[in-house]
Amino acid sequence: MADRYLSFTATAPGRFLTRRLGLPQPAPLRRWSPQAPALTGGLLQLTAGTSRADLAPVLARTRLGAGTGRPAAVVLDATGVADVAALAEVHAALHPVVRSVAASGRIVVVGAPLDPRDHHQAAAQQALEGFTRCLGKEIGRGITVNLVRLTDAAAAESTLRFLLSPKSAYVSGQVIEVGAGAAETPDDWDRPLAGRTALVTGAARGIGEAVAETLARDGARVVVLDVPQAEQDARRVAERLGGSALALDITAADAGERIAEALPDGLDILIHNAGITRDRRLANMPAERWTAVLDVNLASVLRTTDALLAKGTLRRGGRIVATASIAGLAGNAGQTNYGASKAGIAGLVRALAPRAADEHGVTVNAVAPGFIETKMTAAVPLFIREAGRRMNSLAQGGLPADVAETTAWLAHPASGAVNGQVVRVCGQSLLGA
Repeated sequence: MADRYLSFTATAPGRFLTRRLGLPQPAPLRRWSPQAPALTGGLLQLTAGTSRADLAPVLARTRLGAGTGRPAAVVLDATGVADVAALAEVHAALHPVVRSVAASGRIVVVGAPLDPRDHHQAAAQQALEGFTRCLGKEIGRGITVNLVRLTDAAAAESTLRFLLSPKSAYVSGQVIEVGAGAAETPDDWDRPLAGRTALVTGAARGIGEAVAETLARDGARVVVLDVPQAEQDARRVAERLGGSALALDITAADAGERIAEALPDGLDILIHNAGITRDRRLANMPAERWTAVLDVNLASVLRTTDALLAKGTLRRGGRIVATASIAGLAGNAGQTNYGASKAGIAGLVRALAPRAADEHGVTVNAVAPGFIETKMTAAVPLFIREAGRRMNSLAQGGLPADVAETTAWLAHPASGAVNGQVVRVCGQSLLGA
């Protein structure tokens, strides 16, 4: 469903009226397209403190040039901020330029991991998180602000490319940790998944279909998995993308074994997208509604992941990306079952990620969508839908493509140092951080 308020505020009368009434003024977001794959404008590099990271080679490989006029992106290297006094340099660096960033631009603050042996450094680096989240909520004009904590600049290339591109239009106020490790450089950054096989559950429609499309765009051979009732739609999507369809109830006890049988040559990317809602307040929720949501959204993810790892179906260098939700991170009335299932996904990711990396060479991450414009949200009552759209720093709903782009970044072969992360795709929702 079209966001008529967003369209109205883009007109001169709409801008005048909303300013006078103090109403949200969302800016149209610049998203990726084949015609405009990169931000237009220059990249401004700044430093606070003494840099501990060599970002220049990585940033030079982004598609942003020197440009003229307003910078499309600002990268602040704050890896050397080690005490409160050095935080003044963060203010000194960004204060003069923050108003000059172009609409739908990007600000990325690059920090260092918190040092448990130095509480002054840890305090100063943690302060960058509060700074980043606050700046994201006040800056406006469709500009996103994120913090990347990195150990090795070279391992952060896929992350910086993503955050400095139109693909991250609805990702803001996030803290992303990038560990150490050799980054796998793809032969072609425009088709980094060439030669890889990806399975997407719940991919016959909605967000799952968008994820499948984006992975196929990036070169993957996609297996579209959905329930037998949606087999016709799954085949339609698969045929369009040059992939294959797999009709399967993901909650079946032998779902993992059947997936392994269908993929005898192995799997590189596993996307857990299938999910359901059965909303009702706890006092009115029968047991079957609770059980159905937990089984689809969480138990099936655990079972199939365990089975595919145990059988070696997921090859080394593989990627697992599960779907959490801000409802599980911040809570939402009437969704105790859904919120529990999605919080469980976050727990799965954080616990399994280090072990999966050590034992199987596989990363495990999650995306946590906020208000995304789908058929499901289009059916939400008008005033609740409008509140959902406006209650984030960008003052608008996201699109399935926003979740898909974030998923594709986590599935990227060069994202091997991004592990155990739960990344919100919510426009920096006001529900939580």
